[in-house]
Amino acid sequence: MEHRVKQRLTRDDWVREALEVLEDRGVDGVKVVLIAKRLGVTSGSFYWHFKGLRDLLDSLLDYWEHTLTDAIADAAMAFKGTPEARILDLMLRVIDEDAATADHAISVWARSAPIARETFDRTLRKRFEFARWMFEEAGFGDRQAGMRGRLMVAYLMGESMTDLKSTADWRAIVQDQFEILTNPITKRQC
Repeated sequence: MEHRVKQRLTRDDWVREALEVLEDRGVDGVKVVLIAKRLGVTSGSFYWHFKGLRDLLDSLLDYWEHTLTDAIADAAMAFKGTPEARILDLMLRVIDEDAATADHAISVWARSAPIARETFDRTLRKRFEFARWMFEEAGFGDRQAGMRGRLMVAYLMGESMTDLKSTADWRAIVQDQFEILTNPITKRQC
């Protein structure tokens, strides 16, 4: 008879599950007992990884900023290909990896908690600055790169709420959006 040994949960397992709870129920719904139940463990195991709920909430913000923003930017920086291909790769990665699905929940939380507001504002600035850089690398001037970068960030954050990835042709939709964002001819120039 084979016994399955349950793999020990990591701190990141707790954080990822807490992020899903945040998305489903908001910050007031992030409760240790609920997360433990969803993970199939006792709430006592939570204290192996966290000092308390505040530690978990701080870790949530850290994970959102560093894993779901900085790591995506780092991967884009390491991308080997044209600047335009880098933009498309980042767009596809954000949707494919659900990297923006928590954005709305974090933005709602930021309205009522200064620490969440500080993290949200800082992270959004990072995203805008990095997106601007990508469009500058693709040959757009400062103003155009800034506008296109903001549009890309806003598009990706918004699209995360539409469940785009469940659409069979989601990659084609992202490709079309990419082509609009990188088209150097604007209506004003026509």
